[in-house]
Formats: sequence, structure tokens, C-alpha cells
Amino acid sequence: MTPTSGLHVAINGWMVGRQTSGSGQYLAHLLDWMPRVALSNKITLLQPVHRAMGDATPEDSQRRWPLIDVAPVHLPPAPENLAKVWWEQVAAPRAACRVGADVYLAPYWAAPFWQPLPTVVTIHDLIPMLLPEYRGGLAQRAYTRLVAWTARRATAILTVSQAAARDIVTHLHAPPARVHVVHHGPNQEGVASPNAAEKARVKERYSLPDQFFLYLGGFDARKNLRGVIEGYARYRSRGGDAQIKLVLAGALPAQDTPFFPDPRRLAREAGCAADVHCCGWVEEADKPALYALATAFVFPSLYEGFGMMVLEAMQAGAPVVTSGGRGKD
Repeated sequence: MTPTSGLHVAINGWMVGRQTSGSGQYLAHLLDWMPRVALSNKITLLQPVHRAMGDATPEDSQRRWPLIDVAPVHLPPAPENLAKVWWEQVAAPRAACRVGADVYLAPYWAAPFWQPLPTVVTIHDLIPMLLPEYRGGLAQRAYTRLVAWTARRATAILTVSQAAARDIVTHLHAPPARVHVVHHGPNQEGVASPNAAEKARVKERYSLPDQFFLYLGGFDARKNLRGVIEGYARYRSRGGDAQIKLVLAGALPAQDTPFFPDPRRLAREAGCAADVHCCGWVEEADKPALYALATAFVFPSLYEGFGMMVLEAMQAGAPVVTSGGRGKD
């Protein structure tokens, strides 16, 4: 890609291929759309080559995004956490200079200390700062302090909702003039509404009941799965329709812990295990039909920077029951 004018933007590609994370999905959609809306700009994806990156190779990225230049950057062998910090603080900004970029974009909360060119960072939320159970140990807290400080030095901070912007100004003490809200679009933007055959295929694939309330998302503490399950049990105990089951979609926790409670245990404790169906990981292409089949989508999260699933469910025409907690505006 050789534009005749415009900026050359180098993008931190650490999250390439990490589709189970919100930041990974954000980066993938960013790379899908930037060449379409910024026709005069040159875009270079800085992609680390490291054993932790798995199957996400620079060659794969070049095939998927042919209008974007992909610059592989080899990292020294090191544990993933150390490699990640080295990448964010040294290797990626150095590579941005090497490819002659005008702007460096970190599409997740990881601006570098050394900012040799104008730096833009996307902060989706301040969960590690605001929720005590997400602060982690000493190393994680030190990392959060580092990226909080480096973000305040960035030329611009992008975020995804007015709620997240308020948190960034209030708790990160970033200058309001440098915080810019750029809302997400739905992940399935432009996808046709699922027809009867598609709904039947998805219903069979995930062994779905005829009628169900749906939860789709993570199973960590802030997602409030206990609230989902206990709310469903209360609905049933107060005369709710017994034909309407509860479907929980997403990869189940590997271990049952206070931070990642196993919803099957929560359902047993609430006395509704027989009516709760855990359907496992749902492929992106199957989500519109899954939402469309649901009687309602239930998402009482305690904190979200944005809450993509709420938008996806609304796009698919599912009634949404959500919380009045922080975020999601």
C-alpha cells in the first residue's frame, strides 16, 4: 500500500489472533476498517514473532489484511509477561520508528514510557484500577501503575464510551481535551438477519431448548453470573414460565474459584441446575442466530467499558435485560 499523502500509522499488534479477548477483537475490526475509511493513510501492523503468539503469524495477517503492511518484529526468548512488557516499552516503539511511522497506535492500555513519536492509546476500561479483585499481585499492580502513568503522557487517548471517558478523566487524571470517545460498532455489522434454516442449524449445534433466556460473555466475577442464576431461580419460584430455560454461553472456567465461579455449581446451589444449559464457546458466525433465538438476553454485569454483547443482542432483535452498573453508556 503506497498512499500519495496522509499519515503513516504504526499499530501495536500484540493482540493479533487473540480473538477470545475484547482487545483482540477490537484490533481485528480496526484492521478490517481502517483501510476503508482512511484511504490516504499508510498503515503498518507491527507484529511480534514470539513463542507465546501461537499460530498468529505475520504471513496470516498479511493474507487477511492485504491493504496493510505487516512488519514482523522478532522478540528474544522470555516468559510471556516479560516479553509483553519488553514489546510494549521498547520493541514496538523502536519498530515504529524503524518503519518511518508518523503516529504510533497502541490499541489497548499499553502506551510506552519512551514515546519517540506522537502516541495514541486506546483504553477500554479501568478495571485493574477500579475493581479490587482485578488488581492482581505486586507485579500486576506495578504494571497498572506503569501504563497509567504512560497513558497520561500520550498525545491522545481513545476510549469506547462516555462512562469510560469519565473514569479516565476522574481516576487516571488525564486532561479531558486529550480523551476522545470513539464508540464501537457491533461485531456483526452488515451481517444479514439469520433465516429459519440458520436458526435451526445453530439450535441443533448447541443443543438449545425451544425457549430460553441467554447469557453470553465471560465468567469472571464482575460478570455477575451469580446474579443471573439466582435471578432466574427467583423468576421460576415466583411462577415464571417453566418452558423458558437459561442458556449460559461461553467457555467454562478451567477451575471453580471465587474469581471464576463455575456456573454449574451456582445453579446447583440455587436449585435450578436442571433448567440451566451451558452450551460452551460460540463461534462468531453463530452469534446472530443465537441472540435471535433467545426469549431475552440477560447481562447484569457490574462493570463494563462498553458492553459489546448488549449491542449485538439489540442488533439481532433480542430484548435485553441489563444492569444499571458502571459503564455501558
